[in-house]
Amino acid sequence: MPTAIYVLGLSIFAQGTSELMLAGLLPELAADLGVSIPRAGLLISGFALGMLVGAPLLAVLTLRWPRRDTMLAFLAIFVAAHVVGALTSDYWVLFATRVVSAFVYAGFWALAATTALSLVAPELRGRAMSIVAGGLTVATIVGLPAGTVIGQHLGWRAAFWAVAGLSALTMIGVFAKIPGGRPTTAPALRRELRVMANPRLWLSYTATALSTGSVFVTFAYLGAMLIDTTGVPAATVPAILALYGVGGLIGIALGGRHADAHPFRTLYIGATGMTIVAAAIALTADSPAPVIVLVALLGAFGFATNPALNTRVFTLAGTAPTLATATNFSAFNVGITIGPWLGGLAISAGLGYASIGWIGATLGLAMLATLGFAQYLETRPATPTRELVEAVH
Repeated sequence: MPTAIYVLGLSIFAQGTSELMLAGLLPELAADLGVSIPRAGLLISGFALGMLVGAPLLAVLTLRWPRRDTMLAFLAIFVAAHVVGALTSDYWVLFATRVVSAFVYAGFWALAATTALSLVAPELRGRAMSIVAGGLTVATIVGLPAGTVIGQHLGWRAAFWAVAGLSALTMIGVFAKIPGGRPTTAPALRRELRVMANPRLWLSYTATALSTGSVFVTFAYLGAMLIDTTGVPAATVPAILALYGVGGLIGIALGGRHADAHPFRTLYIGATGMTIVAAAIALTADSPAPVIVLVALLGAFGFATNPALNTRVFTLAGTAPTLATATNFSAFNVGITIGPWLGGLAISAGLGYASIGWIGATLGLAMLATLGFAQYLETRPATPTRELVEAVH
């Protein structure tokens, strides 16, 4: 693998720590800002909202821009937004910094994925994406628990300062290892837009959103659930969250190895596992021993689908992958937005933290249904209409 692939993974680790760490900081944030935990949880949805809009918009706007310079600009804005977030005491200012951070993080993600997939041979795309997306998995193992520990002992603002510093350091690696200059073949916006007419692409986006929502409806409130319902000491929460990351690292490594050769099989296994684990969490939310094991399994099955979801979109997009790949990151963030929102509604309605498991299981079942329909379209005989759609891209 080119060194640039690992640099991109490290950059995603730095920024992904910010995306994930609020799950372990909600109690401290809510208390300091004087808001409820469900309202503090909306900061996670706000981040996802910024990514939802930022990925396709910035992908289009920066089609012909030098990739390295654009990534450096995105990182600089990300760092500045975290500095402002660490200094503010106003909930809505913090919310705005989360949206801005996510907006440029999404742009970085889209460029990182396209760059990584263009630097390796087709048979290595799944593995390359598992390394880049693995930065997010490592963030759950190291960044999330570290951010939680920092937040518990030094305050949530210190965690924001740490992310800003780490992200600034990754700019050195991006400058040194990412190829400079403009893309060798300038992408055509018209071709990028034509690709989006493929219905199989939108089924893939739906599967991405449902997969992410199934995991994040639980993950967003995991720290609060562990303390409030499961009854574990607050000091042990970072270690349990790290187990989620360990499971995710194993899952994404296995998923990356099989995503290119067996995409549907990988997705079916991941979706089935997520559904069963989410239901099991709902049934055992007040029992520490099974919940701790299930948290690790949730990370494993949730991240196992990530490489297949990304490489399938890249394959369907053919020679115009930039907008299609960016839209897939928006689909990830549709799930990240809807998951915590649905969980917050259930908790605010007095259904308790166990209800988030049932919501996750429902979304997992919907993903399985979507995969079944997508596979049906994949295997049915070609029709003139289908041939016309596929000829477009």
